[in-house]
Amino acid sequence: MEQTAPTLAELQTLIEMTGTINMEVFYWWCTGLMVIIHAGFLAYEMGASRLKNALASGVKNILAFAFIIPTFFFFGWWIYLAMYNGFTPDYEAAAAGLPWSSNMGPNLTDNASGIFWGAFVLFAATTASIFSGAVIERIRMSSFLILAIILGSVVWILGAAWGWHPTGWLTVEWGFHDFGAAGCVHMVAGFFALGVTINLGPRIGRFLADGTVVDIKGHSMPMTIIGLMLIIVGFFGFLGGCIIYAGSAQWTTIFGTPVTLSAVSFNTLMAFSGGIIGAYFVTRQPFWMMSGALAGIFSAAPGLDLYYPPLAFLLGITGGVVAPLADKFITHKFKVDDAVGAFAVHGVGGLIGIVGLGIFASGFPNVVEGAPDVSFTGQLMSAGVMALLGFVPGFGLSYVMAKMNFLRVPPKAEEMGLDIVEVPLQAYPESVPAYSAPGELPATKVTATA
Repeated sequence: MEQTAPTLAELQTLIEMTGTINMEVFYWWCTGLMVIIHAGFLAYEMGASRLKNALASGVKNILAFAFIIPTFFFFGWWIYLAMYNGFTPDYEAAAAGLPWSSNMGPNLTDNASGIFWGAFVLFAATTASIFSGAVIERIRMSSFLILAIILGSVVWILGAAWGWHPTGWLTVEWGFHDFGAAGCVHMVAGFFALGVTINLGPRIGRFLADGTVVDIKGHSMPMTIIGLMLIIVGFFGFLGGCIIYAGSAQWTTIFGTPVTLSAVSFNTLMAFSGGIIGAYFVTRQPFWMMSGALAGIFSAAPGLDLYYPPLAFLLGITGGVVAPLADKFITHKFKVDDAVGAFAVHGVGGLIGIVGLGIFASGFPNVVEGAPDVSFTGQLMSAGVMALLGFVPGFGLSYVMAKMNFLRVPPKAEEMGLDIVEVPLQAYPESVPAYSAPGELPATKVTATA
């Protein structure tokens, strides 16, 4: 049989399809890596909880993940596509995000919608997990899930539409630039958590009558530290999801500016190490060293595509130093009980990152046609928008819930432990007596002899 060489048109089609498949595979694995973030949050929060609350803290994370996926399918993705101009939706642009759209399911002509949706829904779940840690050991499961859905499928994605969309109004009008989503993910979730914890109140015994702060230790610091390291592993998938794969062209950011994985690798690792070192010098505590690593990455995240690596290192040190000090300040000064320092690590770390880019990258051009260059004023105002977008809904919704006595478990349930009340199951049943009742004795008593 005579073989014929492929035509130029066939070769072009083959090359284009190869690029499409490679793009699909890249985001597929980014999404898979991001699931590790949630394994990390699960271990992190369970370890940071006392024994009587360990499983309840884990179940919160599992359920938040499960509820956010369908709610993000039904309306979260539509918000991102529709609300880039502010609160006025673009119905035509958002039509592809409607649940019954041909883009929202199996479609051989669309290799992009599902994997981009998958990456974004993992970003959404991350915001809920950030918030989850701040409120462990005293929030009702039902109220937590409502707040998590609002944060993950409404609030954060509204911030993403404004500042993490190719034509979001923060970029088009103020020149906002935030490569690693320090604003719409970390600032929004951190400030949302702050708003809720103010109304939720501290755990019983956290503060004495004279205001003295009592340190409440989790039951497993090793589990917490391993969880934090897993979050950092998963964060490489998170940052991969922040990049636009352009086939045969150079990678770009969500803002259309050129970027390489090489640049992100340099700067992420330098900021990560700087965060550990900064927190070590301030606290010498392994918990804050690993939390400082996260704060360090967030403090450099907006400019991971731009920075000279030693600058990312210095920003990482800044985040690692400031985060534990910020947590100590709000705890002692305002008596806010943020159980894992979520506001300090994510809210303050993200704030350092957004404002820092305005200082160090002022004048960098965004590719979006007509958008102003990056500026200190634009970054500062955008940071204010992200802070308010997180804090106002978090505080407002939790205030209403608190007034309805729906936000917090009763004191008796809190003292008993949420594993019994909310799960109900014990995390470590072998550590308790085998007989539940004092009179329930074994049939045969065995006495050990020397």
